[in-house]
Amino acid sequence: MAAGITKVSAPEIYDLTQSGGTVLIDVRQPEEWKQTGVPEGARLISMRHPEGGAGFLRDVRSAVGGDANRPIAIICRTGNRSAAVSRALSDAGFTHIFDVSEGMAGSGDGPGWIKRGLPTKSCASC
Repeated sequence: MAAGITKVSAPEIYDLTQSGGTVLIDVRQPEEWKQTGVPEGARLISMRHPEGGAGFLRDVRSAVGGDANRPIAIICRTGNRSAAVSRALSDAGFTHIFDVSEGMAGSGDGPGWIKRGLPTKSCASC
């Protein structure tokens, strides 16, 4: 893992986001958000941003109020995209990144947000 990136489980990040100090960002595609729902409280910023990498970074900076030191957590389906996005954000100067490596659907790192029964909300407007 790059400097400033910590792998965490879905329950760990759920607990951290409940206090309001950590911003959870779901980087999946809108069709995935519609299919499974999204983590309760997550900001939806697809890594395949219509304005490319610059648009994605702008929206992430906005989500943290311009504070690159504010803790952020990145989640995707199974942890592959969250790892890549976490590295890119670290390279862009973000200093406190959590990679939810089990993702929404689960991976070798854990059963995932959905199977753990953590709260989701539907995203019919995605």
